[in-house]
Amino acid sequence: MIKAGLKKTLESLSPGDLICVNWCDASVGKSSGSGVAIDVPVKSWGVYVGVFGEKAKHIVLAQNSFRYADGLFDLDYTAIPLSWTVDVMVLVKEHVPRELAGRLINSFLLGGRRIYNHVRTAQRRVSLHDGLG
Repeated sequence: MIKAGLKKTLESLSPGDLICVNWCDASVGKSSGSGVAIDVPVKSWGVYVGVFGEKAKHIVLAQNSFRYADGLFDLDYTAIPLSWTVDVMVLVKEHVPRELAGRLINSFLLGGRRIYNHVRTAQRRVSLHDGLG
């Protein structure tokens, strides 16, 4: 269950907003250690794509986008478990324009398989179209 303040902030976000997420990562320790420092605080910055996940919800941040000639994108992204999120701060509203943010979401949802299939199909068409095949 997420805190009321965090829920309100998440509801106010739009894809394309530049945000900072404070969260706690999983920790690794040894029994001989003091065991005091369990939390591993993390700050992640990126362009908000959305909250996704069937079994566990994650905040998805795009950190790099690669735009292909056909309008599809490939994204480097971070998926932060919602249950590990401490708070979210909006740095810049609509840092990425709404239309472009929609394309980022579509590319994310399509995943890499669609991009590779699309490229293969385009190459096949080119090799058949040139009459040399």
